[in-house]
Amino acid sequence: MSSLPNKEGIEQERVVRCELCRVRVRPGSTAMTYRSGGLELKEGEWVVVPAPGGKEVGQIISKPVRIVLPERCLPPEVERLATTSEIEEYYKNLEFERKAWAVCQGHIDHLRLKMKLIKVESFFDHSKIIFYYSADGRVDFRELVKALVKDLRMRVEMRQIGIRHEAKLVGGVGCCGRELCCASFLTSFDSISIKMAKAQNLPLNPSKISGLCGRLLCCLTYEYKTYKEMAQGLPTLGKACHTPTGPGKVIRQNIFKQAVTVAMPDGTIIDYTVEELSGGKPRDGKAGEPVQSADTGIEEQAGKEAKKRPEKGRSKSRGQQHRKQAKKKSGRKRKQKQPARVSKNRNKRKGPGKSRQMARKTDSMNKDQSNE
Repeated sequence: MSSLPNKEGIEQERVVRCELCRVRVRPGSTAMTYRSGGLELKEGEWVVVPAPGGKEVGQIISKPVRIVLPERCLPPEVERLATTSEIEEYYKNLEFERKAWAVCQGHIDHLRLKMKLIKVESFFDHSKIIFYYSADGRVDFRELVKALVKDLRMRVEMRQIGIRHEAKLVGGVGCCGRELCCASFLTSFDSISIKMAKAQNLPLNPSKISGLCGRLLCCLTYEYKTYKEMAQGLPTLGKACHTPTGPGKVIRQNIFKQAVTVAMPDGTIIDYTVEELSGGKPRDGKAGEPVQSADTGIEEQAGKEAKKRPEKGRSKSRGQQHRKQAKKKSGRKRKQKQPARVSKNRNKRKGPGKSRQMARKTDSMNKDQSNE
């Protein structure tokens, strides 16, 4: 055990020199990595290794390799070599799993359950058996478990898995001619999107970018980060850019050569490297960026495409304009109605005032006549 210092002399995490080997517990299952633990192991030997369900017997499928690993990444050790009785028990366990498969499939058919039985795994000490199945939705398997416990006389567990895990358990050969990645060395499934295939310029044909499980190939994630980093300095496809011979439009990219293919306004097609594009002197903006002027036909086309695209802010501004117009109209209507109401009120107020004056005049005239 030792530690690796960095350039500044600060001690980093501790590393260990060890000998690793690959062990397969069941035929067709994913091989696991173990440390030899000081044993002189050879390819094809039977060993006892630790497993989540207890001890398991497996076979070494590759020659041990010496390697240096960080202390936190060390795999478990091989316990010891398997005895003859343990190897015989291993084959008996495989035969028991085949019988359990037939029993479970018979009960599924009898109960008419909509589920597909994928795999059966029994612990080496016969303490528990696991049935892996796939289904479109939830399945009520309570009656099935009761029947299996009655027939097998052991603990039974039902596990529902997805279509990608099904391919991992069953195994097979991919379109590359090698064993499936999920069945050989992958321990987890990463999220995969069609964006990864587009970034690597792969044909968007489902039959070419899909695996045996019907989902996108797991290997699309292996080089996606590299393609993404190398494409950062290149102009994007379909954008107008300025070249040493004038403005043009990018129609292809060559990420490894760091070059692009540009279509010129006169119909010619020319390849340019990133250095040549950066050496050009565009009229507006930096080299390799979209040209903002609208003198050429390519720039006009880019402007038309930009107009066709919906803008998020435009819908908001239109909504605000409609609201303002509605407010103005309502305000005008109110202003027009208010003077009419005021005039009526004034007339109503003036009416009683005039009648009172007339009444006072008549009273005064009557008084004068009476005095006379």
